[in-house]
Amino acid sequence: MSPPQSPSLAGVAARRLRTVAGATRTPRRNRHLANLLAFIAGMLNSVGFVAVSVYTSHMTGLTASVADHLVLGSMRLVGIGLEAITCFVLGAGTCAVVFNWGRRRHHEARFANVLVLEAVLILAFGGLADQLTWRHRDLVFVAVLCFTMGLQNAIITKISAAQIRTTHVTGMVTDIGIELGKAAYRSRMPGQPPVVADLGKLGLLAGLVGLFFVGGVAGAAGYLALGFTVLLAPALVLLVVATPPLLVDLRGR
Repeated sequence: MSPPQSPSLAGVAARRLRTVAGATRTPRRNRHLANLLAFIAGMLNSVGFVAVSVYTSHMTGLTASVADHLVLGSMRLVGIGLEAITCFVLGAGTCAVVFNWGRRRHHEARFANVLVLEAVLILAFGGLADQLTWRHRDLVFVAVLCFTMGLQNAIITKISAAQIRTTHVTGMVTDIGIELGKAAYRSRMPGQPPVVADLGKLGLLAGLVGLFFVGGVAGAAGYLALGFTVLLAPALVLLVVATPPLLVDLRGR
């Protein structure tokens, strides 16, 4: 009798692709999906800044800029800021509608439906944005990128029960600082429970911030070399990850 064969690397990768966006969630699957989304968020954010000088994931900065430009009388910039915030909110709201529609029907693709929508938006944007010649095309760019960011931030919030954000680096850096402080703390009070850092959480957050940074470098450099078409590759990867749960639902029907 021949010994059982260990699964091939390709087989393991294919199985992970089928499950990483599925309805059944584990910390490992959440981590894999969050890593991918953090990289994509970094790319989108940097492409938005290089193209139209707007960080499309930075709602804190955008809200502050609206207040500043309102006082300074720069009404066009106030309008762009309000558009960005509104589209981010609409993206998050759309995520909630699409997710709850799938959840109520017990779909395997309840999370993946949102990721498919995001992938299709990025694909269309990456393929068509350079062809837009309207003199106010920056308004279209801001709207699409902020809407996509809202979608993405909302779906990873749903998936991880609000434990992970892939576009909100301020919160992640804050949590990194908290865990580092806990690791550095030395208790001098006998009988008191020790202060223990969550090293797993620290590693996860550091990885997400690092991938957001790497995605930002790739997005900025890629945009300068290729234009908006640089977004086609990450959109295709996201579509590959999100499609298997959708196919499960389609077969079930």
